[in-house]
Amino acid sequence: MDVDVKDFNLDREITWCPGCGNFAIMDTLKNTLAGLGLSPHHVLVVAGIGQAGKMGQHMRANTLHVLHGRLLPVATGAGLVNDSLKVLAIGGDGDGYAEGGNHLIHAARRNIDITYMVHNNMIYGLTKGQASPTSEKSIKTPTTPQGNPLEGLNPVALLLGLKASFVARSFAGDKEQLGTILEKAIQKPGFAFIDILQQCPSFNKLNTFRWFKERVYDINEEGHDPSNLEEAFSLAQQWGEKIPTGIFFDDPNPRPVFREAVMGEMGSSVLSTDINPLDIKEIMEEHL
Repeated sequence: MDVDVKDFNLDREITWCPGCGNFAIMDTLKNTLAGLGLSPHHVLVVAGIGQAGKMGQHMRANTLHVLHGRLLPVATGAGLVNDSLKVLAIGGDGDGYAEGGNHLIHAARRNIDITYMVHNNMIYGLTKGQASPTSEKSIKTPTTPQGNPLEGLNPVALLLGLKASFVARSFAGDKEQLGTILEKAIQKPGFAFIDILQQCPSFNKLNTFRWFKERVYDINEEGHDPSNLEEAFSLAQQWGEKIPTGIFFDDPNPRPVFREAVMGEMGSSVLSTDINPLDIKEIMEEHL
């Protein structure tokens, strides 16, 4: 069956601020899913709390809106139960790198078979502009009125250190590059991570659309080999006047996905496995 991008549309008011990078990210995701022939009922969007997490409310698909920072364990469980779904985890830099930081580390380590899109506007957007883990040093926010004393977290370097199966960074202002990365990430078995830089016109007056546009460049266009982990680490250290984007690492020999390790001899998801309820009853009776 042919899939049209309009299949993912919902007739519902979108509540993002004008100029928010989320619009471009959502449009690109819809086009990518349609291009891959994935129908809305084949897609599960697990969304966190925050402006990025509202994406699940604005597109037609199976969706779960979960607790702050807890989207990865929910996405893990859903994928283990039903491997016919293409599982997308979508959240912001606060949701993913602060409240959800521990889950991020172990999802990558276990090689969970999901695509994780982090909308990184370097600020807490939903709760009115507090400093997030990726906020620039010295930026003034309601929680850092004298200027942020900390260097921002480098999520790309973190995920490379965990040797995640697929590590990329893109910019909401480059829909062509983002679409190419999304297509490869969604088709990659295992944990595929994309840090998506985006502007927040309401609360981040430093890292604006123009600020990013003047700095980002595509490492793949300049010849970076995504199988070269050492070179990827070196590129990941760049930040400032030049900001690298593209596919940093695409593991040519990735670890088995977590489902294979957990299911073992079952060889399939729980949903497609015959479970005899009598066995469960007998086990329960043994312990009564």
